[in-house]
Amino acid sequence: MNLADAGASGEPQRRTAQDWAAAAVLEPAEIDCATAVMLKILDGKCKMPAAERTIMMQVYDALKKRPGKCLGPDFHELILAARVAPGHALLEYIYEQRVLAETMISRPVMKDFKARLRHEGVLPPK
Repeated sequence: MNLADAGASGEPQRRTAQDWAAAAVLEPAEIDCATAVMLKILDGKCKMPAAERTIMMQVYDALKKRPGKCLGPDFHELILAARVAPGHALLEYIYEQRVLAETMISRPVMKDFKARLRHEGVLPPK
């Protein structure tokens, strides 16, 4: 279901991460994508603009209780620990786990997930 209604300009209207997540039907692999992006934000390697990183953190927070395909509670506990008390050693471990997580998610799945977020108005168009 497409949650973005076309505005006067024909562009999708922006949706909040929480509204989108509440209504979105997602595959477990897409939940993994949100988790992997959160890991990338935390390890400092995410190249998204700051506003998009904030949106992706909100998407993660709205989806983290849903089951993923490969990334489970251990990843969520790691993310929580890094958000509460980030430290150099923990952030290095986050990096290692993010690289591992990315090997479990195919590039097309990740690209499709990000494209969906843009198409459905969660992220701004490129």
